[in-house]
Amino acid sequence: MQWSDEGIILGVKRHGETSVIADVLTRDHGRYLGLVRGGRSRVQRPVLQAGNSVAAVWRARIEDHLGGFVLEPVKLRAASIMDDPFRLAGLMTLTALAQLLPEREAHRRLHEASLLVLDQLEADGVWPALLVRWEMGLLEELGFGLDIAQCAATGAREGLAYVSPKTGRAVSLEAGEPWKDRLLALPAFLGTEGGSPDRADIQAGFKLTGYFLERHVMGPRGVAMPEARDRVLGNL
Repeated sequence: MQWSDEGIILGVKRHGETSVIADVLTRDHGRYLGLVRGGRSRVQRPVLQAGNSVAAVWRARIEDHLGGFVLEPVKLRAASIMDDPFRLAGLMTLTALAQLLPEREAHRRLHEASLLVLDQLEADGVWPALLVRWEMGLLEELGFGLDIAQCAATGAREGLAYVSPKTGRAVSLEAGEPWKDRLLALPAFLGTEGGSPDRADIQAGFKLTGYFLERHVMGPRGVAMPEARDRVLGNL
């Protein structure tokens, strides 16, 4: 069996003396693992950095086998931000969280969103808000999307200010006033009104997505949030 696709390197693990197992988020085939022979060589190591885009060919005798990758560079992003801790933390947050996706299930929208975030990493005024939106997309792809199109109490589509931590549904400013201390803030840039977020909005966005990621994904799997995400928050 064989297929070709474009993908994003999410991570690699050493396999034997010279090879690695690459974790790749592909556009049409989803997240795939595969053996890269010679992956620890000087030629291959710069290519197999998390966040890089590659042209991938996957081959296996039987579909259920691990299979092997032949990976060719398309866009090498990692090298340009390696010396910038803030941007590197953003890249590592995305690639680590993307590894929560189930294997071999196509997530084309999230793949495209990942490219959007990664291609904006040199614009510090842009990518943190995009990463929050990406985390919202990840929740949706995992089956835990938030319902923030209208107020759960009144049906209003304007003036949305909160999200219920129990239901993941939006609540308007007026309807949520009596319980605002128990609700999560919904920054305007994530809602129907959009707008340009400031630092406080982005922090509120990360708090919102982080709450539901912890509740629905990290907690049940017994895994911790990536340390890189804490570094992003610490440098906003």
